[in-house]
Amino acid sequence: MATKPLPGPSPFAVDAAEQIAPEKFRDPLVTAKGEDRAHVALRQLETLWFCTGTLCNLACKTCYIESSPTNDALVYLTLAEVKTSLNEIESEGLGTSEIGFTGGEPFMNKDIVPILESCLERGFDVLVLSNAMRPMRRHEDVLLDLLQRYGAKLTVRVSLDHYSREIHEAERGRDTWDKAIDGLKWLSDQGFSIAVAGRHLAHEDDAEARRGYAQLFAREGIGIDPADPARLVLFPEMDATADVPEITTACWGILNVDPASVMCSNSRMVVKHKGDDAPTVVACTLLPHGEDFQMGRTLKEASRTVSLNHPHCARFCVLGGASCSG
Repeated sequence: MATKPLPGPSPFAVDAAEQIAPEKFRDPLVTAKGEDRAHVALRQLETLWFCTGTLCNLACKTCYIESSPTNDALVYLTLAEVKTSLNEIESEGLGTSEIGFTGGEPFMNKDIVPILESCLERGFDVLVLSNAMRPMRRHEDVLLDLLQRYGAKLTVRVSLDHYSREIHEAERGRDTWDKAIDGLKWLSDQGFSIAVAGRHLAHEDDAEARRGYAQLFAREGIGIDPADPARLVLFPEMDATADVPEITTACWGILNVDPASVMCSNSRMVVKHKGDDAPTVVACTLLPHGEDFQMGRTLKEASRTVSLNHPHCARFCVLGGASCSG
């Protein structure tokens, strides 16, 4: 049964006074001010993500993809569909090294175990994003078998919205904290390669958040170095309605940001929209919908340039300097 969020606003909710101006992010070529919009070319497909479906055991208040126990807008990918993309990586010589899985909750997909095994036996590093709750715990024996055979090639990144129970549960719902911590401790105790994905409140800086998580990890005996940005990944907020500047071609120099550092320069995601007869490749993990970010049916088709025509492009990638990849 799904856990309902607590009543009241999420601690990560955006003030309505800061919502985005309606004239922004309308044209893929120019900004609202008439300036040339920034674009990013695919340098190399280092990471291929699969969205295993939007169904989830939780209904978090500010989930950017609106995953829930009833949202099947993105349906489960099958083993055969995943293999089609893996085969294309090999046949096209794309040099992809990492395969990522997100949702929804990936461990709710009935094909997740053979999917993971197919990726691992081909030699990919595999990253699974999970809430570490009941859907994952149902697969303990199989996960232990994969750990024995593939070791650190498999990483599970667990979502903890904050280092405090109160804020985590305000976002994810009652009785979610203990279950998530217990799942994370199980992974740590068994020796899995693990990471945590978290956020900090508006008044907390990165150092303060890492100190809070460090105390949590020490108290619970969780084997994660909170100073390692690959093991404790702190994401910026991803509310598409919160105001941010549009990214122009001039911004690369002004911000001293290399386009090659932006996520869509090195990754794509495969999704399957409800009612479609085949999966689609989209620009990145944050944007499974919207015509601007539907890149094609194949990885080859999806190698074209991406227009940064969405608030997430600015907030998460360019200004936030974040990436979903490991």
